[in-house]
Amino acid sequence: MTADASRGNALTSTDPGTGRAGAEDGRAGVSSGVTSVDRQSNAPVADGGLAVAAGPLGVSGIDRREASAVSPRRRLVDRRWFRIAGGALLPLVLLVAWQLASTSGAVPVSMLPSPEMVWTAGVDLAERGLLGLYIAISTQRVFVGFAVGAALGLVVGAVVGLSKLGDILLSPTLGAIRAVPSLAWVPLLILWLKIGEESKVVLIAIGAFFPVYTIVAAALRHVDRQLLEAGRAFGLRGVRLLSVVQLPAAVPSVVSALRLALAQSWLFLVAAELIASSMGLGFLLVDSGNNGRIDRIILAIILLAVLGKLTDAVVGLFERWAVRKWA
Repeated sequence: MTADASRGNALTSTDPGTGRAGAEDGRAGVSSGVTSVDRQSNAPVADGGLAVAAGPLGVSGIDRREASAVSPRRRLVDRRWFRIAGGALLPLVLLVAWQLASTSGAVPVSMLPSPEMVWTAGVDLAERGLLGLYIAISTQRVFVGFAVGAALGLVVGAVVGLSKLGDILLSPTLGAIRAVPSLAWVPLLILWLKIGEESKVVLIAIGAFFPVYTIVAAALRHVDRQLLEAGRAFGLRGVRLLSVVQLPAAVPSVVSALRLALAQSWLFLVAAELIASSMGLGFLLVDSGNNGRIDRIILAIILLAVLGKLTDAVVGLFERWAVRKWA
């Protein structure tokens, strides 16, 4: 009992030297403890074989060098502004060359009007209310004919691509009809459907039909067999198998066929309006050629190019959405 009391008195001693030594030892212990904790917290932690940096609150994430390696810097050619500027570079160069050639006297103005003269011709037609009307009529004909031809091409292409019997019965005849030039249809359609919207729309539909039919049939023939077997294992047959498995697998090819068919529709539009039309951009080409208005001819060509590119850009947006959704 006496020994315990003496030890208690020694521990509770108020000697200044002893107190300072105890406090310094306590601070040293705390500081060493904090230092050891900091060192442990700052040491890299192995997480599934990946070294990650650990902060005072735990794992803070991937090392900066590894993060920079994971997310590489975008290339210049992948930036949108560079793609837009690069796409506009060649048209600007052609425009400058056109201006220099027409104004320097290298090419006579009677053969190559200047850009200003072409612009003036367009403004004149617009003020008379003809330019907008011609553009609207031609665009309407293209859209209607394209819709009809692409829909028929999709159906017939699916039949030929999915059915061996359909391939045997339809492929030889359609392959022969596909080789017929567009202008060869014009006299026959005029005799059958007279000079009106029907003959033009049918000719455009013929032009849009064959690209869609050809590409869709080929794409559906080459759908992965294992994918088809998996669909059949889930009880999909017929139209359900086509809409759920086969068409989504062929989406990139189908959209490419639609873009090609749209370009073909503009070609067949000009063929239709060149021969039997009283309005439209094709009529503007014929009428300007008969009157010797080269400025209007160039204007019509530029408008056809711009309209074709704009409609192709719309289908391109649909392609991105369709591929992201189904492919």
